[in-house]
Amino acid sequence: MQVPPPFGQVSLEAVTANREEPALAHRLTVIGTGYLGATHAACMADLGFEVLGLDVDEEKVARLSAGDLPFYEPGLEPLLRRGLASGRLRFTSSYAEAAEFGDVHFLCVGTPQKAGEYAADLSYVNGAVDALAPLLRRPCLLVGKSTVPVGTAERLAGTLARLAPAGGDAVLAWNPEFLREGFAVQDTLHPDRIVAGLPAEQGAAEHAEKVLREVYATMLAAGVPFITADYPTSELVKVSANAFLATKISFINAMAEVCEAAHADVTKLSEALSYDDRIGGRFLGPGLGFGGGCLPKDIRAFMARAGELGADQALTFLREVDEINIRRRIRMVDLARQQLGGSFIGRTVGVLGAAFKPDSDDVRDSPALDVAASIRAQGGKVTVYDPQAMRNARRAQPSLDFADSTLSAVRGAHVVLLLTEWKVFREMDPGDLAEVVAERSILDGRNALDPELWRAAGWNYRALGRP
Repeated sequence: MQVPPPFGQVSLEAVTANREEPALAHRLTVIGTGYLGATHAACMADLGFEVLGLDVDEEKVARLSAGDLPFYEPGLEPLLRRGLASGRLRFTSSYAEAAEFGDVHFLCVGTPQKAGEYAADLSYVNGAVDALAPLLRRPCLLVGKSTVPVGTAERLAGTLARLAPAGGDAVLAWNPEFLREGFAVQDTLHPDRIVAGLPAEQGAAEHAEKVLREVYATMLAAGVPFITADYPTSELVKVSANAFLATKISFINAMAEVCEAAHADVTKLSEALSYDDRIGGRFLGPGLGFGGGCLPKDIRAFMARAGELGADQALTFLREVDEINIRRRIRMVDLARQQLGGSFIGRTVGVLGAAFKPDSDDVRDSPALDVAASIRAQGGKVTVYDPQAMRNARRAQPSLDFADSTLSAVRGAHVVLLLTEWKVFREMDPGDLAEVVAERSILDGRNALDPELWRAAGWNYRALGRP
């Protein structure tokens, strides 16, 4: 099913085109140089700003300073190296240097899920503000981009007012990020909207909005919508967007469960639904479900915060969204076991994919790696290959076997599982694989392959939600 590109989508070449503009007026710092922070720092430098990235991880600072990106993201490394070569981009581990350098400080630290809880761990956010605020001695704007529970910005604004020597001249705004892994450069330089959460005090709000409009002037000139809101609304935008997306994905996967029971085809159902303007086809692809470092933990943190606010009943549906998503992994393991006659013992399984999505090396809460580990725990011999996520996958699941190519991963396999829809997997030749497998049996966990092509080549093809 062909789906039109989102509003504002441009080619990666256009996104990363070299820029020669002189450095712009505001000097920016980026606090936290993980996935969000490193992307934001490199992109802002490419727009012409002087940017200083800060991280307490000395090894990460050294790698970024050498132009070595610690993760895989298409198109980002050229921007990083271009920023370093121009002198507009530097990295440090010194909060004092960042406080002295920056006019605008972007807070980009992580908010992982607390161990054993649904709630978000705000220790990195709190620690960063506690460390930076006492060093802010001149007018500046602190801009939160991290995904946080509603109410966090108001509390951090109080911390800033209490600790910053600049007093009321140190202002907080909240500017949530909407990055998609694999499209982060495009989403930073050509966002579909910019949301600015502003303080209640009118003078501070006007100042914050003015500065943010200046920072994002290039995007605004291209027609990107700029939406101003209060703190809580701006915080809710990101988690609401993720909750809606997760709901849409889990909806079509719930329909896949019904289709399997009714011997219907969920891919045809999805295609028919996609032509309804009220629904649309984006993220309506049935399969193994979502994972990664954002959607799962964000919807859980959203539920936890709603409970704290006494609005837990409003989000009870998200618990079922989460459970549907987990059931897809269980269903894939069950389907693989069926293909092997009821047991994994003494059987070899070739797994294609470890990252939670293509064009990423992120294995956090990866459905693919979860399925592989479950089969291994049930006695199967599992060999995994992923074009980019091998290092992270080995670290996350060292008990699995790993291969260095598609053919090596499926050699001698009694069943092949396609679990991450990389282009190299979507374009596999069934004849090539047939020469090395023990049995021509494939399970398409992403509905990414042509069933007729594989069946014509003698394969037993099965997929989630299809007869």
